[in-house]
Amino acid sequence: MLIVGCGYLGTRLARDYLSRGERVSALVRSEGSAERLRALGITAYASDLDQRVPLPLDTEGEKIFYFAPPPDAGVADPRIRGFLASCETGGAPRRLVYASTTGVYGDRGGEWIDETAPLRPQADRARRRLDAENALRVWSARTFADILVLRVAGIYGPGRLPLERLRQGMVLVREDEAPFSNRIHIDDLVQVCAAAMERGRAGEIYHACDGNPSSMTDYFLRLAALTGAPRPQTVSLDEAAGRLSPAMMSYLRESRRLSNRKIREELGVWLRYPSLASGLPACMPDA
Repeated sequence: MLIVGCGYLGTRLARDYLSRGERVSALVRSEGSAERLRALGITAYASDLDQRVPLPLDTEGEKIFYFAPPPDAGVADPRIRGFLASCETGGAPRRLVYASTTGVYGDRGGEWIDETAPLRPQADRARRRLDAENALRVWSARTFADILVLRVAGIYGPGRLPLERLRQGMVLVREDEAPFSNRIHIDDLVQVCAAAMERGRAGEIYHACDGNPSSMTDYFLRLAALTGAPRPQTVSLDEAAGRLSPAMMSYLRESRRLSNRKIREELGVWLRYPSLASGLPACMPDA
């Protein structure tokens, strides 16, 4: 098994597979990251996907998780194309699971959607992910390698909570104006990834989310209450536009609620943390 981009999610997934006695390799960008993974028993290689150099990997028949992010600018993902080109010499993998984003749907006005909804990405970060999905489908049609796409909601978990933003006295949109957003606890995302690799249908798309959308405001208010941080100030959406960064406002201009029926019914995933009410307390140090 190979994990491309072995950070917060990849490391936890690798540990899960190692605990089952499986061999795990990882491709990361820096030698420092590779050394960290080797200390955990993972065979790690360091290579910069932006350099377009041949990768020292035997990918023939491998199970691959691709978690490496696209570049920070543009509307295309040349990194995944470079990796797929390396697979032409390393051998076609057995299956590749790609972690995309729910942002490919754009703003849906808060409506419930499933994996058949039309794609209307509004932000370049989502356009880059959709470009990667399309590149994978073209590659799969040519090589006959299985691919599956996970459209992943906002990830939270131990060590990945925006506590510093709370301490800095952030501003939130009033609860009655806050758009819907979707999340998934890291432990549940790990099991969704494994289930997709082992039981997912080739070519399918799955929402990796807890199925109980709330809002960014709800998320931060719950986190403040759990940690004892000051309750953030709330303002109207119009006022927030003048006080928050353009990047943050791009998230607040999109509202959608995602169904997770497919991961439950097709992949047989039983979520440990189906909502923030159960997931956030489990992230606390004394949990």
